[in-house]
Amino acid sequence: MTRWWLAGAMAVALAVGSLVAAERSSSAMASAATKFLGSLTPEQRQQASFAFNSDERTHWHFIPTETFPRKGLTIKEMNESQRKLAHDLLKAGLSQRGYLTASSIMDLETVLGALETAQRTTERSPRGAPLVRDSEKYFFSVFGTPSARDTWGWRVEGHHVSLHFTVVNGTLTSAGPSFFGSNPAEVREGPKKGLRILGAEEDAARALLQSLDAGQQAKAILDTKAPNDMLTMANVDIKPLSPMGITADTLNANQRELLTKLIDVYIGYMASDIAADRTAKLKKAGVEKIGFAWAGETERGKKHYYRVQGPTFLIEYDNTQNDGNHIHSVWRDFDGDFGRDLLREHVKSTPHP
Repeated sequence: MTRWWLAGAMAVALAVGSLVAAERSSSAMASAATKFLGSLTPEQRQQASFAFNSDERTHWHFIPTETFPRKGLTIKEMNESQRKLAHDLLKAGLSQRGYLTASSIMDLETVLGALETAQRTTERSPRGAPLVRDSEKYFFSVFGTPSARDTWGWRVEGHHVSLHFTVVNGTLTSAGPSFFGSNPAEVREGPKKGLRILGAEEDAARALLQSLDAGQQAKAILDTKAPNDMLTMANVDIKPLSPMGITADTLNANQRELLTKLIDVYIGYMASDIAADRTAKLKKAGVEKIGFAWAGETERGKKHYYRVQGPTFLIEYDNTQNDGNHIHSVWRDFDGDFGRDLLREHVKSTPHP
């Protein structure tokens, strides 16, 4: 009972803290985006800029650009000073760990290209052309005008990275969907052998699964075969998935702590105010209602899938492609992706002609 009371007190503290930090984070993003856009040529700025209400804002995916054409300005098309400013914008929305993860995934394209060349198993686009593995083929886009007072947004996207930020009234920030992927999940040869960029996602989930007794595992494990990919894929609108698996209210204290650590892996990628806001929302909705579900084999190195789902959010993780060495993972907010909940509240509270 004391643990649950402390969780409630922490939720209140985090909620208050997020309001204070949000203004700093939103201001930092507005400043970074303004400097980035200001460094571009008119032609580059036209590539990188879109109206806030453009359909492009919800056009997203995590697959290679050859199979999902993208708009925006790529890192490759920037000079060195512009690239630094683009990375400063990325840093403004993410924690240090989040930024290092995103940049490491981009760099992993070089490793993937070398592996495919060595193995002569290069994937091809629907048109038959080989997929280009390029660590600079990531697109930066700004929606609306960056402002410390108004509503705008920005996005960074390419193969295995898709990050979306929406700022409403200059202070309230939404950061969904947020996707990270890794191919290979574990580098098994070459100079970077042993590298597991998203290893924490697997290890934290596996620790929770292994803590469950036989009866609990029977509830948590939905199927002995994992799905081929995340069930929600890159759908713009999503609904809660069923069944929930095992819920937090049936876990003991140690298991609840392991569940919290798993969720924190994903929350911890974001800037401090966004992380605090996510934590406050899921606790307000009810930690005891959060479910954990697993599908696939339980032995490490085998194909597997899991999801963590609460009333307001969904985490999906899948590692089945490339014989269980290719991760897709995402954080989704049922009502908050692309800032929809914040925009709705803004419309209600602000008179519009």
